[in-house]
Amino acid sequence: MTRERKPTGSRPRTARRNEDRGYSSVRRPSVSREELLARQRAKEERMLREQESRELARGPIDLPFCLLVMMLTIIGLVMLFSASFPRAYYEDSNPTYYVSRQGVFAIMGIAAMAFVGKINYQRFRGMAKPLLYLAIILLVLVIIPGNPIALTRNNATRWLGIPNTALQFQPSEIAKLAVVLYFSDTISRKKERMQTFRYGILPYGIILCVIAGLMMMEPHLSGTLLILGAGAAIMLVGGISWGWVLGALGAAAAGMYAIVGIIGYGASRIAMWHDPFIDARGDGYQLAQSLLSIGSGGLLGVGLGKSRQKFMYLPEEHNDFVFSIVCEELGLIGAAVIMLLFAALILRGYWIALHARDRFGSLLVVGVTTLLAFQTFLNMGVVTGLLPTTGVSLPFFSYGGTALTIQLFEMGIVLSVSRQMKI
Repeated sequence: MTRERKPTGSRPRTARRNEDRGYSSVRRPSVSREELLARQRAKEERMLREQESRELARGPIDLPFCLLVMMLTIIGLVMLFSASFPRAYYEDSNPTYYVSRQGVFAIMGIAAMAFVGKINYQRFRGMAKPLLYLAIILLVLVIIPGNPIALTRNNATRWLGIPNTALQFQPSEIAKLAVVLYFSDTISRKKERMQTFRYGILPYGIILCVIAGLMMMEPHLSGTLLILGAGAAIMLVGGISWGWVLGALGAAAAGMYAIVGIIGYGASRIAMWHDPFIDARGDGYQLAQSLLSIGSGGLLGVGLGKSRQKFMYLPEEHNDFVFSIVCEELGLIGAAVIMLLFAALILRGYWIALHARDRFGSLLVVGVTTLLAFQTFLNMGVVTGLLPTTGVSLPFFSYGGTALTIQLFEMGIVLSVSRQMKI
């Protein structure tokens, strides 16, 4: 008997067996020696950069920046105690109620600043996107009608937490940090593509519009301005065209006019801003009392702890209007010294940004420092009548444990970048 020959076009038995098992018989394209060497070199360069980054992260922190933060935190606690003890005594029979709670959060914030300052800031890239998603979810929770953990104060729903407890916070504080981290991470990777509308404007404009829209539904105008300002600053430093910046400023001005002039949000605040004494017992009461407090301080002040306006005359004396008590007790000279400390901290922050090791670190510090600068300017402008009244706190001074902790956490990010400065 003769064996039956296989057709010449038939595949080997091994190939058919592999196909039966689900394996593909198509061979992978072979990798050339040059490509293997290129991959190996890229891997080695990446490992060298990571090793260099770890070594640089062990460098010293920027001592002037750290000292300025500590000085402002300590002075802030002293002034908070001076401004808050009458209200704490009348409301809770405990003069140290506000400062003791703030002190606990200050210790937590300083510990967080020290811990974050020792971390290689490149690790913050991984938390940028999850933190942005979390911030948007929390902002949505705030505006859900009937949400039991959404807290309303002064006709604004800006807080989440449990009523009458210390477990309360503003999601806008998390949103500020999330925008800074996400924008810094993504913009640092794009470089020249930031000049295009598709990559440099559109995605960030959408994010800012979503967050601003959610915050305006609370409503929270001052927080919205802070986030828009910080986002715009990072985009500008990241390389977008000045034309887009001018266009955005025009759109923002038109939006503010529509909100104030057409919709009517804050119209009474604008009127009281022009002259609070036309209704000094009504809508203009807070600003009128603030101006009286500042004016009574004079050049040298009435003395630490000797303010008269804090005895239930000035509303929010321990919070948004604590700077009024500073002016009354320490006078023009003392208030000027505190303003100089803030100015030195802000300038030192931008100096660190200029000397940062890479683009990501520079954008991070620009975002954090711009938030601090805008918030300080807005608060002092409101207190002195330079700007219309909005609910914005003074960093390191105003009562608010979560806000203080997050601010010190952000200062830790700047210190982390300062460890790897190019000097």
